[in-house]
Amino acid sequence: MPTFRPLDAPTRFLFFTGKGGVGKTSLACATAISLADRGRRVLLVSTDPASNLDEMLGATLGDSPSAVAGVAGLSAMNIDPEQAAEHYRARVLAQLGPDADATEQATVREQLSGACTTEIAAFDEFVGLLAGDAAGFDHVVFDTAPTGHTLRLLSLPKAWTGFLEGNDRGASCLGPHSGLEMREERFRQGLEALSDPRRTTIVLVTRADRGAIREAARTSAELDELGLSNQMLAVNGRFRPASAADPVAVAIADEQASALAAMPEALARLPRDEIPLAPFDLVGLGPLRALLDPAGSAPAPGDDAGPSPVLPGLDRLVDELAATGKGLIMVMGKGGVGKTTIAAAIAVGLARRGHGVHLSTTDPAAHVSFVVDGALDGLKVDRIDPEAETRRYIERVMASKGRDLDEEGRRLLREDLASPCTEEVAVFHAFSRVVAEARGAFVVLDTAPTGHTLLLMDATGAYHRQMMRDFQPTASGKMVTPLMRLQDPDYTRVVLVTLPERTPVSEAADLQKDLRRASIEPYAWVINRSLVASGTRDPLLKARLAHEVAQIERVRDGLAARLFALAWQAEAPVGLARLEGLTRSGD
Repeated sequence: MPTFRPLDAPTRFLFFTGKGGVGKTSLACATAISLADRGRRVLLVSTDPASNLDEMLGATLGDSPSAVAGVAGLSAMNIDPEQAAEHYRARVLAQLGPDADATEQATVREQLSGACTTEIAAFDEFVGLLAGDAAGFDHVVFDTAPTGHTLRLLSLPKAWTGFLEGNDRGASCLGPHSGLEMREERFRQGLEALSDPRRTTIVLVTRADRGAIREAARTSAELDELGLSNQMLAVNGRFRPASAADPVAVAIADEQASALAAMPEALARLPRDEIPLAPFDLVGLGPLRALLDPAGSAPAPGDDAGPSPVLPGLDRLVDELAATGKGLIMVMGKGGVGKTTIAAAIAVGLARRGHGVHLSTTDPAAHVSFVVDGALDGLKVDRIDPEAETRRYIERVMASKGRDLDEEGRRLLREDLASPCTEEVAVFHAFSRVVAEARGAFVVLDTAPTGHTLLLMDATGAYHRQMMRDFQPTASGKMVTPLMRLQDPDYTRVVLVTLPERTPVSEAADLQKDLRRASIEPYAWVINRSLVASGTRDPLLKARLAHEVAQIERVRDGLAARLFALAWQAEAPVGLARLEGLTRSGD
């Protein structure tokens, strides 16, 4: 069984972070269970808007600690961003006093309606656990959101502290200044706890995969910049073949070894543990106990997988999309399932079929150009850069609204634009421009991990509602908002990407429900990296195949209107030639 440093000398706070899909939740749950089994009082917390703690633990969780049946001493909770935001709004509105009229209250509530208010409110709950709200527990284990969201949360103590120190105007995009000022000391305490190696361990979780390792290195460097250097590295899903005679197993092991050997030096210097690939689904208390605890009982190996369902490949999907001639293709799904690879393959396939294609991303990690790794006639590749878009947006606002202000007025306007909400607005405007391009060509949008995507969709919906409120029936021309374009099945086709594993499929199903609530119907699903047709005879890999077949059938029979598959690739599909091979007709 593996040794795991966080269990040898556990600090009070254990913070799991990393690229989506690397197994943060599995390791966080297994660590929390193991500590509780050793007699500790443990609180397991998810700060992920798309949390799947409930499914992993087989429990119904809320926004306050609940005991987990079957694990004495363990409690768990989900920080609900929307509920936290409502509590925050109520607290700020209460400070207006009894003399505030309905107009003043409505103005403040409007100021507090943005996505950044939701984020700061959720972070306020998170900080409370660091600053003393978890006094009854020996350890608090945080299962965090995908990397971009996590880094945003971690940067907030400094961002909001600086904003409070420099803003005396009494209002911002977060509402009255006092709504934040009352929490300033709490934020400082939270940052102190995070950066103290005696109290907090930050576990960077990765797979032995080049993309995940690259993301872990970026995360580590950004954490260092925030003063959070109390880090260790956990390489999850490490595989070693049972026999050198199985070419599939050997290829997987060689690919992992190569990725680890190329690890950036700064990451390689961190303390490191490797967690073996499990032959079973990590859902339920038994499998989670068996992941790290020698006393845990692993599930018995299942029977060999039956015949694999025959699914069309990406070539068929691209042929269908190409027949439409133009439109927006949004590739969505949980982080780590291969959205970027699928988006890049679709874009290259459309370009090879003679279409003009703009491939872009709203993902802060932005690996699209790395995956394409070349130039192709008809294909434009870029990304929506939040920093660049924010700079451009600020300069546009300063030029239009600041030209008639005096020096003090311009200073105050620029100061107000320094608030975190400005980035959300700037990125939304860039997103809207890219969506509009699909009127005359193909736009393939590789979107961010699910939580970020839903924030983006929420911003789109808010913009739609604002336009509807402001639209005058006498105005000339037809009004078309970005949300209307996303809801139009002739304009937008959403492709959901998942892996043939229970949790990624469940999360994709939840995303589909969220899209349907916004009246957006997914066009197709793609199951990525399936081993069922590989022919492997490795005992560990074979034990996983029955689970894969069950998940493929689950998607085909109850979730997807159209289902396509991409088989596991011996070499990472990076570069134009390999991407084209995934979508070449007749392959």
